[in-house]
Amino acid sequence: MTGKIDRRALLGSAALLAGCTTVAAGGAAGPARDFVRRDGMRLMAGERQYRFVGGNMWYAAYLGADAPYGNRARLMRELDALAAMGVTNLRILASAEEGPLHNAIKPGFRTATTVNQTLLGGLDFALAEMAKRNIRAVLYLTNFWEWSGGMMTYLWYVNGGHYLDMNDPAHPWPAFANFNANFYGDDRAVGLYHDWVRRLVTRRNGVTGQAYADDPTIMAWQLANEPRPAGDAAHAVLPQFYAWVRGTARLIKSLDRNHLVCTGSEGLKGALEQPEIVLAEHGIAEIDYLTAHIWPNNWEWVRQTDLPGTYARGETLTEEYIAQHIGFARTLDKPLVIEEFGYPRDGGSNDPAVATRFKDQFYKLIYAAAERDMAAGGPIAGTNFWAWNGEARAQHGDFRFHPGDRAYMGDPPHEPQGWYGIFTGDTTVRVVADHAAHVARLPQPR
Repeated sequence: MTGKIDRRALLGSAALLAGCTTVAAGGAAGPARDFVRRDGMRLMAGERQYRFVGGNMWYAAYLGADAPYGNRARLMRELDALAAMGVTNLRILASAEEGPLHNAIKPGFRTATTVNQTLLGGLDFALAEMAKRNIRAVLYLTNFWEWSGGMMTYLWYVNGGHYLDMNDPAHPWPAFANFNANFYGDDRAVGLYHDWVRRLVTRRNGVTGQAYADDPTIMAWQLANEPRPAGDAAHAVLPQFYAWVRGTARLIKSLDRNHLVCTGSEGLKGALEQPEIVLAEHGIAEIDYLTAHIWPNNWEWVRQTDLPGTYARGETLTEEYIAQHIGFARTLDKPLVIEEFGYPRDGGSNDPAVATRFKDQFYKLIYAAAERDMAAGGPIAGTNFWAWNGEARAQHGDFRFHPGDRAYMGDPPHEPQGWYGIFTGDTTVRVVADHAAHVARLPQPR
């Protein structure tokens, strides 16, 4: 069940999508037939360079589930809207570990001993519908953060029930991240995670009948959402962290020779601000491309209560961050994807009626950098904005996700509903569509 959509939002969405015909809604472009592969700093699909404009839609499998918490009709509408904008890539949650964490989404894909076949069926359905619209998927296989259970829940499964909640006043930052880093060196926890990796990578889609490993709709397997070696340098477990990256990537490659593998890292911010960590984890041979995430408000580059006064500083730091990661990619001769970037609405509001002037400027900044680098033959292969809210609306006046809510949006359950995501009707829709049209016009290299 989604929130009510008012007439203003519907009319605004129709106006913003008018003329966005990079990919026709409903899949007129046909399914992608070639696997995406790496060739030096380029991604390729067949003989063509693969460049993409993408988004994040963590909840796609939830909408796709044939269950009271699912909404397949809405999923198809959302995919149609994204395809009409020119979005051809979506980053999707492909695991959620059910346990005690306060802010974790329920149901999960798994518990310590059981598997949610209905939710896996939702992932099958989402992939089948994406294929019809020529949208590829990046599937992340666990989470460093608490909102889908993640590594902390794996530890809880095996350590006798010990865990920390994120943002627990009794255990302030970086206690959660430092505790979580124990995951990489715990053979029991990693073993359960690897069992899940095997299950997903060798799965056969119940809708299409096609093995996941043989499905070109999937662009890449991602080890986790934003894995970090710890919260601070004093607690970093680098040997265990690198061993986990290498071991998991090799496991995936041993099961699936067709698909790319990436880390899901934020880049420098997820590497204790140390370039050598970024280079080491992405320099592993089985890791096909680098990832970078950009969060000016979360990282205090800007203040959402004073965007007019702080935007310029955030812009400068964002440009520097992108340039640094382009440099890392060139050093490693691998592609780069800016796979998360988010910005608040004006005044830090969560209300879709509030304007997105500074958010739109920020998106244009990211897109301009990507367009310049693509045109110059650089390593940026694509971008994934965070995230698609679509037709969902917050169900409560406090803009919080409450247990049992089903109006899923790109802002995960632990965050204000409407904080960063793009709603149907937002002017940001046009910004994305214009960028998609520009990328589609870029010439293929000779």
